Amino acid sequence: MTKKKVTPFVLGISFLLCFASCSKDQKQPESEIEDRMFTLEKVGWKSKSISHFFPDMEYRATEVPIQYYILKKEGDNDLEKVDSIYQKLKDERVIEVEFQHNKEDDLLKSVYTNRNYEESVKYMSFNIKEDFNVVTTVGDTIACSGVTFERNFKVAPFKRLLLHFGNISEKESIQLIYDDQLFGNGLIKSKFTEIPIKL
Repeated sequence: MTKKKVTPFVLGISFLLCFASCSKDQKQPESEIEDRMFTLEKVGWKSKSISHFFPDMEYRATEVPIQYYILKKEGDNDLEKVDSIYQKLKDERVIEVEFQHNKEDDLLKSVYTNRNYEESVKYMSFNIKEDFNVVTTVGDTIACSGVTFERNFKVAPFKRLLLHFGNISEKESIQLIYDDQLFGNGLIKSKFTEIPIKL
């Protein structure tokens, strides 16, 4: 039985066919909206995180483009619909805030909040929105219009809030002001110098 030799020509053709089939699998942006979404996915959705450190905990704030949440809810099958919803909500801002204990202990324990656990959970779910404001570059102070406390039931080592603010021009950068009434760390300021990336 004779062995067949594989020539460099056959190897070259095989490589080209493999490369062509692989490149077909990569989705190419077909419209301007798809192109912008593709760019956002590559550079990352969120703004730079700003952290503040205290003896027992870290406090981290990150501005997240509203389009991220629209896409999470609507999917990416109809990008024109996503863009249409965005046009109605473009003056809204969402800031993600995370609180984490340095040794990954549960921060809602009474030793950290001077409240019982249930009261701390209620405070995080409802009252904490009164502790947050945003100051815009033109000097307007905007109160937090809503808060979502993401319950992770002690699976993740942090507590996360989504803060919602309205009536802020998409061209303005903002500063988040937090008057910490839950953990007693005082006034915390986080200045977001970047304008959020737009879809």
